[in-house]
Amino acid sequence: MPKYQPTTDFEHGRSDSTGVLLVNLGTPEAPSTASVRRFLKEFLSDPRVVELPRVLWWLILNGVILRIRPSRSAEAYSKVWTDDGSPLMLYSRQLTDRVREHLEQQAPGFYRVELGMTYGEPSVAAAIDKLRQEGARRLLVLPLYPQYSGTTTASVFDAVTKKLRGVRWLPEMRFINQYHDAPGYIEALAASVHEFWEEHGRGSHLLLSFHGVPRYTLEGGDPYHCQCQKTGRLLAEKLGLGDDEWTLSFQSRVGRAEWLRPYTDETVTEMGRKGLEQLDVVCPGFATDCLETIEEIAMQNAEFFEEAGGGSLRYIPALNARDDHVALLAGLVEQHSAGWSNATNDPAARKRAVAMGADR
Repeated sequence: MPKYQPTTDFEHGRSDSTGVLLVNLGTPEAPSTASVRRFLKEFLSDPRVVELPRVLWWLILNGVILRIRPSRSAEAYSKVWTDDGSPLMLYSRQLTDRVREHLEQQAPGFYRVELGMTYGEPSVAAAIDKLRQEGARRLLVLPLYPQYSGTTTASVFDAVTKKLRGVRWLPEMRFINQYHDAPGYIEALAASVHEFWEEHGRGSHLLLSFHGVPRYTLEGGDPYHCQCQKTGRLLAEKLGLGDDEWTLSFQSRVGRAEWLRPYTDETVTEMGRKGLEQLDVVCPGFATDCLETIEEIAMQNAEFFEEAGGGSLRYIPALNARDDHVALLAGLVEQHSAGWSNATNDPAARKRAVAMGADR
């Protein structure tokens, strides 16, 4: 039996295309304990996400975490679930559709764009299959993580290469590691903050909250912390903020190990104790809104802030499918696919191939 997946999508004379794979983290299929448990098991079993010895972590994960956390997370998901699924799925699909439309306008017939999730559905493997069926002989992978981390970006690479290890005819591939300091990214973030302020007024302070990771990743050479700091600095400069007008923090920590500091929940609580009237929070590391931005920041941390004595915490939405965000991502695709020809195959190729015995 053949070891590698047969190439059934090739046809002589057919124009090759460039497949663009946008990848986000993933989401449970429903806000139920069972669905969340399946998702968390896949997510937390990834050695990129948790770097403990495998046997020890298996015991902790299956003996403790998957018995307790799914019901709690399911309750949180139920607070933000939409008629179209989780916010992450909804906004990721909208963003993918708009990037596809933008690229089609710029280069008709050259790009094929699909969405894949590192965990859950639609899987990275299924998205790659779909691109190959559409004639993609080149593959450009764009993880929707502005800042590189081994816990996220590298997991996308693992998922892609795992799929391609079983493919007979590999596509030529390029991979975008990060875009944390891309001018279009900083400009889009600044525009989203300005627009929020124009509509709602400017708050007393701006907090930039990034997803946290264990501190050992920084000590091991992961550039995530440094890239978050650079994004924060560039955004503050673009907004014209002084050093005392903004703060950077890290959210979503779990477990007992030390994570990147300062922690968002502690920072929000301390600002509340100081009697801050309005705290504006933006999450520059999230391409789309999700559980961590809507439920954790706009709900949980808003409560922490008010209970500590603060006025109101106001969450500034992620870039989602904004025009400038779409233009940024499409621009990255065009930049990183430079040099790939969009020439069509020789029309006579099929005739010659059939004459030599080919069936397609």
